[in-house]
Amino acid sequence: MIRHIVFFTATSENLEDVRAGLSMLTANPHASLLEIGTNVKTDQWDREVDFVVYGEFENEAALAAYKAHPIYHKSTETVRPLREMRIAADYDSDKAVKTPLR
Repeated sequence: MIRHIVFFTATSENLEDVRAGLSMLTANPHASLLEIGTNVKTDQWDREVDFVVYGEFENEAALAAYKAHPIYHKSTETVRPLREMRIAADYDSDKAVKTPLR
């Protein structure tokens, strides 16, 4: 299983539009699970991320199909000009470290 995690920030005036644009992704049929979360972490130092996209995909082919889907492109076209930062990571859950190495 491939896990896809993307972090976004946006200015306060664009937060709802970015959230709405990201929400389009939930209609993409290639994800086994797809969630758009609002960061709830706040502390005295920072709140560096506004939104998290979390997706689970059966394999690399499903993730590639997700990224090739018109819904993905529409979401990207909507969000890209409004967001400030985007950081993405994909990893294979079957190869992830799940127990102490030492």
